[in-house]
Amino acid sequence: QVQLVESGGGLVQAGGSLRLSCAASGNIFSINAMGWYRQAPGKQREWVTTITSGDLTSYADSVKGRFTISRDNAKNTVFLQMNSLKPEDTAVYFCWVTMRGKYWGQGTQVTVSS
Repeated sequence: QVQLVESGGGLVQAGGSLRLSCAASGNIFSINAMGWYRQAPGKQREWVTTITSGDLTSYADSVKGRFTISRDNAKNTVFLQMNSLKPEDTAVYFCWVTMRGKYWGQGTQVTVSS
């Protein structure tokens, strides 16, 4: 009964930027943490970033200083601003929210060319 829809993925050259959005809808009562994972071809899903209900943020070392997570509580939306993109950032990016359990979006493709 909870749906997450990501948008904003695409193809960019190395050094470029993208901003991903993820909006939650359905039976939303109260959202605790929100965040992003990514999965590159042939690799396991990797945690990228989390933002808590108190707006505390944390990042994987691989993206720290380049990516910024934020949220709009009124719109049940989480964002991921990605700057200085590298080819190794190429992956499908999945957003998630947690209330009592964790709910996942369908993923959006980010491709960074050399």
